[in-house]
Amino acid sequence: MLKEFKAFAMRGNVIDLAIGVIIGGAFGAIVSSLINDVITPLVLKPALDAAHLSKLEDLTVFGAVKYGKFLGATINFIIIAFVLFLIVKGINASKKKEEVKPAAPAAPPADIQLLTEIRDLLKK
Repeated sequence: MLKEFKAFAMRGNVIDLAIGVIIGGAFGAIVSSLINDVITPLVLKPALDAAHLSKLEDLTVFGAVKYGKFLGATINFIIIAFVLFLIVKGINASKKKEEVKPAAPAAPPADIQLLTEIRDLLKK
């Protein structure tokens, strides 16, 4: 059972998935920083100042519902989805360039060629 688990865990797909999850986590931190440290101060600063707030997460409605966190998570999702769309689009474009035109059909085997020649001679 231990050998089977080791074989499963060391397959390329599992390792690739683990690397993807780690990179995704790091990418999530980058996007969160982009939202909290760049977009919020630049774009949302006037709206936050008008509401007498310093962070997007502090936005509330009826004093209890913190929709600012939801708004921040939504912005994060949109940015991540857009970047992933661009990455997939780039990968698909590179795959189209790599696609090789189909090769000419292979010549039939010698016995088939011989039979074809005999048929053609019999027709004559």
